[in-house]
Amino acid sequence: MMITQLKRYFHIKIYLNVFLIIFLSSAPLSLNAGVFHDSLGRNVAVNSVPMRIISLAPSITEMIYFLGLGKRLAGVTQFSYFPKDAQKKPKVGAYTDINIEKVVTLSPDLVIATADGNKRGDVEMLEEAGIPVYVVNPRKVNQVLDTIERLGEICGVTDRAKGLVSCLRERVARVIKAVRNRERPLVLLVINVKPLMSVNQSTIHHDIIQLAGGRNMTGDQPITYPRLNIEEVIRKGPDVIIISSMEMGGEFEKARKEWFLWPTLPAVQKGDVYLIDSDLIDRAAPRIVIGLEEMARLIHPEIEWRSVHGPLPIPIYRD
Repeated sequence: MMITQLKRYFHIKIYLNVFLIIFLSSAPLSLNAGVFHDSLGRNVAVNSVPMRIISLAPSITEMIYFLGLGKRLAGVTQFSYFPKDAQKKPKVGAYTDINIEKVVTLSPDLVIATADGNKRGDVEMLEEAGIPVYVVNPRKVNQVLDTIERLGEICGVTDRAKGLVSCLRERVARVIKAVRNRERPLVLLVINVKPLMSVNQSTIHHDIIQLAGGRNMTGDQPITYPRLNIEEVIRKGPDVIIISSMEMGGEFEKARKEWFLWPTLPAVQKGDVYLIDSDLIDRAAPRIVIGLEEMARLIHPEIEWRSVHGPLPIPIYRD
């Protein structure tokens, strides 16, 4: 009798242990906890699905909203104004000047920073306070999409992230296919009017120009954001001039018209001097795909773009 009871006890114990293992392995917090390798080469431990996230750059804020996780944002930096809901979030300073005390007060379970802007010292101070900080550094369009997928994985929405990014990858691929085997015009991208400044090959702007079927006039410059003079521009003779602007009129439209004072420039002769919304190409965020499509439309106006990409903007932001 005793032996029979002991057997029954051990069977019940085994069943309970098996059930416990299955239960724990299926719990969402356990599945999404883990150690994630960031762009600084660090291993960042995230103990559970992050529910209070602080974004240390406007581009990161856009990524989190794109993933439908806006309600999880406990704080953002200044100039995080897209989407509009981000303007209501508590501010933790400018992304180059983070208010560490404010971040700690908001009790985040994850801070997402950028290597291109946030100070390494700020990241270290937050880590010393026991807050996990995951650092991103997308420098190309495809890296932006990879980063969105990675943040989706960290935040426990892996499948959603893959589905959303898949749509963006298709749009990028359509642009690349449309400009393939076409002449690649020489493009001058103006990111600052006075002094006149452009970008070299280490920037995401350069990648956008390349993918859009153009050649970056200042791609080979040793300085990331080289200053130019009009004599150099005339000597190189860009086929297209695109001015990155914060508005489509006002001073930027005046700057666009001023290029027509130089009639020997090929871009001026063809009338290919344009403005482009700076948010679409400056921020390593989901809207970079819209920036790529717009850049391709300006560089290659001969293509019937309506048949290549869908309506703008990307209508996916939601909670």
